[in-house]
Amino acid sequence: MTLTLFGIPNCDTVKKARRWLNERGVAHRFHDFRKDGLDPDRLQGWIDTLGWEKLLNKSGTTFRKLPDEQKEALDAAKARALMLDQPAMIRRPVVEADGGLSVGFSADDWQSRFAA
Repeated sequence: MTLTLFGIPNCDTVKKARRWLNERGVAHRFHDFRKDGLDPDRLQGWIDTLGWEKLLNKSGTTFRKLPDEQKEALDAAKARALMLDQPAMIRRPVVEADGGLSVGFSADDWQSRFAA
């Protein structure tokens, strides 16, 4: 299985997810949004598959610090621009695996998807 985990290394949820994968010996590659960048076409694919509402982390500090005018009247194009400009606004982790695409970490869900 090819599994890529996208996120930022200091995110607590990403740390939990990486620890979970490592403890179970699940081979994966980590892609750091900040260090490795974010391909606009890949982000668009995620938006097309999951929806921008699921990807944009409105409860995170980065989003909350935005001026009100940037938070208002959000649509897919505006959300995409925000996420490309500041990838920390993407809910984490995003996981690309042979079995599809997901966002967030749930040990129960991952047990059925990734632990063999």
